[in-house]
Amino acid sequence: MAFSVSVIIPVYNGERFVEKAIKSVVLLSEVFEVIVINDGSTDRTLLIVEKLQLENSKLKIFHHKNNVNKGRSASRNLGIQNATGNYIAFLDCDDFYLPNRFSNDKQVLSNNKHIDGIYNAIGAHFYRKTNALEKERLKLTTLRKKIESKLLFETLLEGKDGHFSIDGLTVKKNIFETVGYFDETLEVAEDTHMFYKMALKSHLETGVIDMPVAIRGVHEFNVFNKDELYNKNRLKLFETLIFWSSRNKISFKRIDTLLKWLWLIKYKEEKSLFKNIFYWNKLMIKNSKILFSKLSIKYFPLIRLRKKIMPFLFR
Repeated sequence: MAFSVSVIIPVYNGERFVEKAIKSVVLLSEVFEVIVINDGSTDRTLLIVEKLQLENSKLKIFHHKNNVNKGRSASRNLGIQNATGNYIAFLDCDDFYLPNRFSNDKQVLSNNKHIDGIYNAIGAHFYRKTNALEKERLKLTTLRKKIESKLLFETLLEGKDGHFSIDGLTVKKNIFETVGYFDETLEVAEDTHMFYKMALKSHLETGVIDMPVAIRGVHEFNVFNKDELYNKNRLKLFETLIFWSSRNKISFKRIDTLLKWLWLIKYKEEKSLFKNIFYWNKLMIKNSKILFSKLSIKYFPLIRLRKKIMPFLFR
């Protein structure tokens, strides 16, 4: 399989950053095409991208029907559907690649056909004022050690060894036939949701984790600063992942782990026992595979409450 990469860039009102993002990609020899999804922009984004398209034949522009704004998941999905390269990589419009972006990926993926993808470290560039603590925290977004593919899912869930960014991910195009597309019901954390699915169903390898291959643009409008939005979508992330897992032959052991995390989130909401029982019944009805298993009893709110009050009885 030739190493030809389709880079997908979703953009909504990104006139401030999109030119830098695109120019960082088109110069890379491994890049076969740059697919820009103009997600209903109302600023000068389209004019900038169309001008760049005249200068480089690698650049392709797509829109949603009627030029509506549909969000990052739908835009990435549209890019995947129109990609013709053998590999897929992503770049947010306010970020940019470094010259070494695909150097290691090409070597590893070309020589190891069983690997479905590679994840790498990214750094940060600040467009706003910051402090030493934040600079250090965002200096390198990475998993801090090499992780076996079979352990990646649990490692990402626990978060103790760090995490990786979508800007540093390169995968075979056909991986999406196995794991499906990005979940368009999630406003944020759709990339994390995808990482979990890939870790559960495919073979991802550790790439360059001690230096960045891409740079995140940090500015006053970054979505990752919106904690309230992430908190709102965290529960839905686990709900949809459990639903997906129950239909994709994921082991009960791993579904058990997902249910544990879901229950912890629900407990922190401090809802009444009646509301939690109603929620649990609704969740189980949607997941018939789990409904008729021991897991539906194990995580039934009343059982979980008793376990919390009298843990010695449930050892």
